[in-house]
Amino acid sequence: MAELRRMAGGADDVQRSTAVLAKTGDNVVSEVLRGVETFYEWEHYPPDDVYDRETHSQFYYHAHPAGERSFAEHGHFHTFMRPRGMPSGSKPARLADYHPPRDRNAALSHIIAISMDTAGRPVRLFTTNRWVTGETWYAAGDVIRMVDRFTVGHAQPSWPTNVWITGMFRLFRPQIVALIRQRDQAVAAWRASHPRRNPYEDHQLEVISSAPISVTGQIAALRRALKKRA
Repeated sequence: MAELRRMAGGADDVQRSTAVLAKTGDNVVSEVLRGVETFYEWEHYPPDDVYDRETHSQFYYHAHPAGERSFAEHGHFHTFMRPRGMPSGSKPARLADYHPPRDRNAALSHIIAISMDTAGRPVRLFTTNRWVTGETWYAAGDVIRMVDRFTVGHAQPSWPTNVWITGMFRLFRPQIVALIRQRDQAVAAWRASHPRRNPYEDHQLEVISSAPISVTGQIAALRRALKKRA
């Protein structure tokens, strides 16, 4: 029941942010691109990412060239956590090619990516391989513990977008956790079938796990679950 209530809180944040932005014809994507005259593929928006220095949660938005998108989308948010915000005991996976960075806080972990359609609506969640974002690899158990800590609590560059992306972590927690577990299972299977290749740097393995999502569908299912438990 406690998890359902947290999900409901996330739903409130997602709906409230979406509704506030819609009043002026905006959405979370247009907010993060506010003031951008030309939207360039591969560029980070905002240029220096959004980074909460209290929670050490981080995200940015970008897009791949149209021919390299595996499904219809405008672009996607990549979300991360840096070591200073990670739960106690979180450590990089013991990989043969891991070299600790000079700045320990640079060993960030990618958590989940959120695909957006051209109307600024979230349509898919997915995980990526290490080489995609240049992250440090953490085992699924550690990454899952980071999910509940992901919070962007400041106002820049867009308070509604920051509230929305934090709410998405709460609302879709079950899917995010499942995709992170699937990520490690898929990498293990890839390693077994390609024993001479480094799975974490194999460019044939990019998007590791993914699932379509619907905010309205998730909220409807959540309401049914809460009603059943009441």
